[in-house]
Amino acid sequence: MAVYSSDEIRKQIEKSIEVKKKILRDEGFLDKIEMLVNDVVEAYRKGNKVIFAGNGGSAADSQHLAAEFVSRFEFDRPGLPAISLSTDTSMLTAISNDYGYEKLFTRQLEAQGIEGDFFVGISTSGKSPNVLAALATAKQKNIKTVLFCGEGGEIDKMADYVFRVPSRNTARIQESHILIGHILCGGVEKLIFADDFLQK
Repeated sequence: MAVYSSDEIRKQIEKSIEVKKKILRDEGFLDKIEMLVNDVVEAYRKGNKVIFAGNGGSAADSQHLAAEFVSRFEFDRPGLPAISLSTDTSMLTAISNDYGYEKLFTRQLEAQGIEGDFFVGISTSGKSPNVLAALATAKQKNIKTVLFCGEGGEIDKMADYVFRVPSRNTARIQESHILIGHILCGGVEKLIFADDFLQK
């Protein structure tokens, strides 16, 4: 009978750490996260919101990160407006049935997005047609665009901020996407609320 050894488990953890070390050594990558945090804070202060979208595991990441903004992350504070475009089954099936799956996110952006919002598209492959279409729609509506992706793909050229994780392994890419999303949420939360809520 096959046994999954602790050595294999250790290798998987080491591979995940190595991808994150590559990000840590990339000063341009870190500077870009810093700029995004500050830009999102400015958007929130102007009354805007963050909109997430992705497919499959990236859909789950979209829901996860939207929930961190709306509920809480490191400490209790007022909710920050955020939406995941992959959560409403009636919406998903209606749009896919009536307009096709490629229009799944664009239709929702047309209805929900306003100038000054942020759209965060998540695509491990960097090739998701519905994310590509949503980035184009966001640009038309003057919604700022962010792409979380891995190595490969062409849609990163369409986004204002591109976070290309240095890996082609889906699991490693997704693990880093959540790390970047958590840094974003934590930074925004701290800059907007820390003085009011952490000193009480």
